[in-house]
Amino acid sequence: MGLTRRQRARLGRTLAIALPAAVAALVAVTADWGHIQDAFFQPDVAADLFPRIVTVGVKNTLIITSMAFVGGLAIGVVLALMRLSSIRPYRWLAAAYIEVFRGIPALVTLILVGFAVPIALGYRIPGRYGAAGAGLAIVAGAYMAETIRAGIQAVPKGQSEAARSLGMTPFRALVSIVIPQAFRIVIPPLTNELVLLLKDSSLVYVLGTTAETIELSKLGRDAVSKSFNGTPITVVAVLYLLITLPLTQIASRLERRGARSR
Repeated sequence: MGLTRRQRARLGRTLAIALPAAVAALVAVTADWGHIQDAFFQPDVAADLFPRIVTVGVKNTLIITSMAFVGGLAIGVVLALMRLSSIRPYRWLAAAYIEVFRGIPALVTLILVGFAVPIALGYRIPGRYGAAGAGLAIVAGAYMAETIRAGIQAVPKGQSEAARSLGMTPFRALVSIVIPQAFRIVIPPLTNELVLLLKDSSLVYVLGTTAETIELSKLGRDAVSKSFNGTPITVVAVLYLLITLPLTQIASRLERRGARSR
């Protein structure tokens, strides 16, 4: 006699809990915890990283991420409006930009901005973090553009029609009515994009760093090569989590609030 639907569902839930628990128990029993502690959890190695890993590594990571997010947001808004434009060449240009920079790895874009452009054109983006921030902003803008475009299209057309009936020009209705409502819709995915940018900031090592511009992950890798121990990477991972977990919680809360309001 076969199992009923309820019995199959109950069996599936039981297996979904039992199998991971069995794997975790097997790892706990067979792992060499003393060796793991020596390799990844040495308090004296971790202590040597502070305060520089915070005052330099975390600070530079946050600066690069902020620059890339603001720049990417500006690019994304322009591209989203071009994608929605009635002028066909604008739509083509925006679509080409989005497809190209979403298809090229961020690492390649950073190399392009940091080395290829200066060699080919003889121009280097000024500023201590200029090339890193611009390279990541170019990539982020391509992703944000589609998110913002979807947010604009999600605003009911009646909103812009009502604004036009009050005498607003199409541009003023877009800026004053449509875009603010679109941003309320896309705040959660934009927050997730901020988290992704924070992690992508680890790629800027390809541009070269100095003692003043080194970011969090590069500082951790250098510390590993000096100490021959994995503890610095553990510290770096914890610091990334301390930054990203509050952001992801904020994004989830905003998404729930937006769903309730809708």
